[in-house]
Amino acid sequence: MPVDPTLLEDLEWRGLIAHSTDREALGAALAGGSVRFYVGFDPTAPSLHLGNLVQVLTARRLQEAGHVPYLLVGGATGMIGDPRDSGERTLNPEETVREWVGRVRRQVERFVSFDGDNAATMVDNLDWTREVSTIEFLRDVGKHFPVNRMLARETVKRRLEEGGISFTEFSYVLLQSMDYRELFRRHDVRLQFGGSDQWGNITSGAELVRRSDGATVHAFATPLITRPDGTKYGKTEGGALWLDAEMMSPYAFHQFWLNVEDEKVGELLRIFTFLPRDEIEALEARHAEAPYRREGQRTLADEVTATVHGSRAVEQATAAAAALFGSGDLADLDEATLAAALRGTGVVTVEGEVPTVADLLVQSGLAKSKGEARRTVGEGGAYLNNVRVDDADAVPGAADLLAGRWMVLRRGKKRFAGVEVGVGA
Repeated sequence: MPVDPTLLEDLEWRGLIAHSTDREALGAALAGGSVRFYVGFDPTAPSLHLGNLVQVLTARRLQEAGHVPYLLVGGATGMIGDPRDSGERTLNPEETVREWVGRVRRQVERFVSFDGDNAATMVDNLDWTREVSTIEFLRDVGKHFPVNRMLARETVKRRLEEGGISFTEFSYVLLQSMDYRELFRRHDVRLQFGGSDQWGNITSGAELVRRSDGATVHAFATPLITRPDGTKYGKTEGGALWLDAEMMSPYAFHQFWLNVEDEKVGELLRIFTFLPRDEIEALEARHAEAPYRREGQRTLADEVTATVHGSRAVEQATAAAAALFGSGDLADLDEATLAAALRGTGVVTVEGEVPTVADLLVQSGLAKSKGEARRTVGEGGAYLNNVRVDDADAVPGAADLLAGRWMVLRRGKKRFAGVEVGVGA
């Protein structure tokens, strides 16, 4: 399969190169023929998250440009975990790590092709790590790592200043570096990339290949995705931005992208979508002229959600948002979509007798008191299932239940909450 000689320029234009080994050599390698590359994912959780999405999409870009992906799930490194700034990790049981390895593999597999001349290959570093004895590890890997350089790593320095670091986490860089050497020896892999927080581990792997095998290999790091104030884009109020639909609903995922800051739209379109350059630049120009239309956010949300969850999920998320805000029919939503959308906003569970609309407004937090709830109803600002409520003392009945157990309360145009009626109601 022919390679795209403009790949590196496109990655740079998209802001996907935060660091790299020799840029000229890297560019020549990528333009000179199909390169075997790898990117790794440690199963330290049951799902990939936003930061991992940058990596799997970058792997897809390289494959579409003619290069060959090796996607590594760390059955060995996941047993330890990369050192954190905040202190020692809690080591997960082996059976938990095995389960997470399977889940992460299935997620990664969705983003690349396993067919054709440059088909992807899945690998697990436990396959070669379990074969190595302690003596072999110390002689063949450890001897290539000067301790003074390991101590100079920023994470290690911070941990030493704040109370210390275990030998287990201190040695993580050796295990990850061994991955690069093993993939180089077994599969002629000559490029590794990962997040910029992994740059020290990545370059250590390239250095190990040079020291032990006398070969030059390549590496680059993608940037961390941050908010305008510099904090990580890794979490929402409800937790991490998981790619697993059971851990973060497609509706909530779509809503996250819809609500990104205006100044970040262009950057995120470049990193997370496969739209061509001219289309993104035209969209950025329109967004700059009329940010209130939120065309950039809508395009971003639709494109990324379709990539991760499929086009049907985009349709469902869009319909759910329209219905919740009063411009669509709530009865048209399937229960799974409705439940996911409401759980993202807060849900009041009712067991037994259903209270009045005024009481539900208070219980849901849409009104601070029953008096305020009554005033809201009197002013025409309270809605049940998008129908204006005229009587604060009205008690919803079976006919008001969506999918047999849900109701949607709304105050004004934008504040709403879900009510789930339990089996005892």
